[in-house]
Amino acid sequence: MVTRSVDLRSDTVTKPTESMRAAMASAEVDDDVLGYDPTALLLETKMARIMGKEAALFVPSGTMGNLIAVLVHCEVRGSEVILGDTCHINIYENGGISTIGGVHSRQLKNNDDGTIDIDLIESAIRDPRGELMFPTTRLICLENTHANSGGRCLSVEYTNRVGEVAKKHGLKLHIDGARIFNASVALGVTVDKLVKAADSASVCLSKGIGAPIGSVIVGTKNFISKAKRLRKTLGGGMRQIGILCAAALVALKENVGKLESDHKKTRLLADGLNEIKGLGINPLSVETNIIFIDIVDCTRTTIEKICKYLEERGILVMHDKPSRLRVVLHHQISTSDVQYTLSCFQQAIQIENDN
Repeated sequence: MVTRSVDLRSDTVTKPTESMRAAMASAEVDDDVLGYDPTALLLETKMARIMGKEAALFVPSGTMGNLIAVLVHCEVRGSEVILGDTCHINIYENGGISTIGGVHSRQLKNNDDGTIDIDLIESAIRDPRGELMFPTTRLICLENTHANSGGRCLSVEYTNRVGEVAKKHGLKLHIDGARIFNASVALGVTVDKLVKAADSASVCLSKGIGAPIGSVIVGTKNFISKAKRLRKTLGGGMRQIGILCAAALVALKENVGKLESDHKKTRLLADGLNEIKGLGINPLSVETNIIFIDIVDCTRTTIEKICKYLEERGILVMHDKPSRLRVVLHHQISTSDVQYTLSCFQQAIQIENDN
């Protein structure tokens, strides 16, 4: 019988803490669609201040937040957004910007560190003189941290350079900052500096900082005014959301400070896994709380066998590719959990190779 649970599938699997549950139970609420929920307004005001923007808006999910941002910036159907080929908006958000918004995506190669070459971005911007044939470029999107690169961080300097290109050509810049707090802690800079060049940004509350539900988008007051209308159109206008926002306020207060520890435990796990023959880790890719684990050719085992062995011992991981696993750490993973996971990985590889 499994007596231990170590859930490494994602940082979205955290359970509300007791302090979150208490805050949710006692939250002061009102109708947010009418604009009167005091706890929602408190969260939005706090997030706008933290991110260095004029205003903020709570949305049910990061996918909705990114969709709203793209649609606000690309109000005219047939607009084009420049983004990375492995970014979350392009891969994991159901193609919403095109199916719902009529926005064309210009997909450029993401480098291993999550960046896109500046020259490549600039060369992809459509010449307005070709508007008879081409979509009109209106937006550039970046992702920080970049999940498919292993949680790599985009620097202030890089983001500012992209922002300069956007302004030069009269474009907007949106940052999918689902794990922007992880980037802030890893780089040692405040989040407002990481999004200073952006016209808008989304921040997930239910990933690294561990709230149960929701994201926030930030930008100018005009941007948020348009975003609020789109949120209603997409079915994201909810009523007494102060119950949810109360948990997010606790997460901001209690869990942002734990991200450094999450990163240290991620490095501890990555270094340990890299010492196991049959597993491959790119040490340079481990900057925050995500690890990609490759099964190398010399081992006789398979992803399926490893996952089954781990699951039988209470360890849950994500099957990413035919020969790759993904694990993500969060504040409810202890150092003891890391050591237990390393031991089980070692046993899983050894048993299969001995058979």
